[in-house]
Amino acid sequence: MRRAFLAILRRDLALAARAGGGGELALVFFLTIVVLVPFALGPDLNLLSRIGPAILWLGALLSVLIGLDRLFQADEEDGSLDLLRASPLPLEGAVLAKGLAHWVTTGLPLALSAPLLGLLVALPGEGVLPLVATLLVGTPALSFIGAAGAAVAASLRRGGLIVPVLVAPLTIPVLIFGVSAANAALGGTVPFRTPFLILCGLSLAAVAMGTLAAAAALRQTD
Repeated sequence: MRRAFLAILRRDLALAARAGGGGELALVFFLTIVVLVPFALGPDLNLLSRIGPAILWLGALLSVLIGLDRLFQADEEDGSLDLLRASPLPLEGAVLAKGLAHWVTTGLPLALSAPLLGLLVALPGEGVLPLVATLLVGTPALSFIGAAGAAVAASLRRGGLIVPVLVAPLTIPVLIFGVSAANAALGGTVPFRTPFLILCGLSLAAVAMGTLAAAAALRQTD
């Protein structure tokens, strides 16, 4: 089962690299949001610095939503999903591998690019590492919540329009505590550790529950 898990993980990573439209598209969309928002807000650097973590987190959330509909739909169309259902690896393991691959190709690059994009929103130096830390531990929750939504829409026509509607409301707690932790690192009455640990807990819960929910949804479409 370990070999099957690693095979699915390597396959999805290879497909993402070959297609060139997953993580790269998310990064471009992330950059576009972070560049456009300062133009809309105007030249007030104090305001921009204050809401910088919220801009970066919102950009990361919207960027992760791009391409989620293809997480399982492509496998449904070419018959790979039937092979995953029939394999000795439990469907939960296959979902875990695909969700991990999605995070590695989408969420991880977004988190690592945050220090550079933080310059565009006048993010103070002391807030860069905490922001990266919140994105590193928070974006897995976005990927696995998205996996559950993508599994529900896998067999639906125009499922790409449904996935963001299903997923976005469920990601609000992650967004709230991600921004709260990043802001706490810049000063405030709440210590950084409190919202950061809650964010870690949300990610762990999302990985577990998202994997189970996605596997259950895929079995229903069998």
